[in-house]
Amino acid sequence: MAVTQKARDLQAAGRDVLTLSMGELDFETPAPVKEAAIAAIAAGETRYTAVDGTPALKAAITEKYRRDHDFLLSPEEIVATTGGKFLIYAALRATLEPGDEVIIPSPYWVSYPGIVRMCGAVPVILATQAGQGFLPDPQTLKATMTPKTRWILLNFPNNPSGATLPLEHAAALAEVIEAHPRALVLSDDIYELIRFDASPPGPLFAKMKGMRERTLTVNGVSKSHAMTGWRLGFGAGPAPLMAAIRRVAGQTTSNPCSISQAAAVAALGMEPSFLTDWRTALRTRRDLVVRTLNRIEGISCLSPSGAFYVFPDINGVVKRKGLADDTAFCTALLDEEALALVPGSAFGAPGFVRLSFAAADSVLEEAMGRLKRFCA
Repeated sequence: MAVTQKARDLQAAGRDVLTLSMGELDFETPAPVKEAAIAAIAAGETRYTAVDGTPALKAAITEKYRRDHDFLLSPEEIVATTGGKFLIYAALRATLEPGDEVIIPSPYWVSYPGIVRMCGAVPVILATQAGQGFLPDPQTLKATMTPKTRWILLNFPNNPSGATLPLEHAAALAEVIEAHPRALVLSDDIYELIRFDASPPGPLFAKMKGMRERTLTVNGVSKSHAMTGWRLGFGAGPAPLMAAIRRVAGQTTSNPCSISQAAAVAALGMEPSFLTDWRTALRTRRDLVVRTLNRIEGISCLSPSGAFYVFPDINGVVKRKGLADDTAFCTALLDEEALALVPGSAFGAPGFVRLSFAAADSVLEEAMGRLKRFCA
């Protein structure tokens, strides 16, 4: 995106740019994970593995779902890939035909529509409202679905809004989807472990009656274990779908990095309680940012219940300062205050911006000072 590239250019030129546009935690990868990777290198685990992951990794994924969600999987229902993004691409590439439609609630992760188009299908955007917590309305979904609907892409906790999906709301969506036998659900759970409310984690749709054979649950260790650079994602779904994904991976990336797989085994073996300190820090940062944003005239911000982003409505500031739109807001903010945010338009939500609070308290305090000065 233009604003992100401009921020990089300014940093390269020596300017003190604060970047709150990145989608990754600022914490270190846990020590047991790094130690497992080093041990794997020392043990010579540097060869090809099975395309869909080592037996050890598949066993760790199976145990994660059993331990955390009482959800039992067979090895044929699991595929590990070079990042969760590739898993999404492989699933869509394996199943979409020209003219198929993929319903994507907005705001959405920026890559979803592009991946759909790369696969020759049509992204159909289902708008949500801040006043409804950025949750897709079941009746609107019902009106949007057609015989051409092949997939519904759902991402909770959501990037960029931080919304989480209550169980009863998920059930209402599943009831609508169930009436369309050709439609599949892709549940992107990559932020599963980063939530601040009591919303149910894990494979919500796959555990619902009649939905297991129609749901692909995507997950990984990138966000939960501060491992974005390790590029290791995994998915659980019906065996025929996973076999098709396996074929796509076999002719493109082949297996995920063997060392990343060994590291992921260690990551998945850690009790989720290791995140307690991280969540506490993130909650404190979230509260600081939301409190500050809601004190700025022309900005309104919901408190996110998951992930590590806030997604404020900045329309009031855009209008007051005579700016064209949210992209102009971000460009001017970068030029004047050297603060990099992401325009909401990139996520299908004009008039908003995404700000990551996965940064040190001192960085966030400085960033909030720059933002207040810009909006004054």
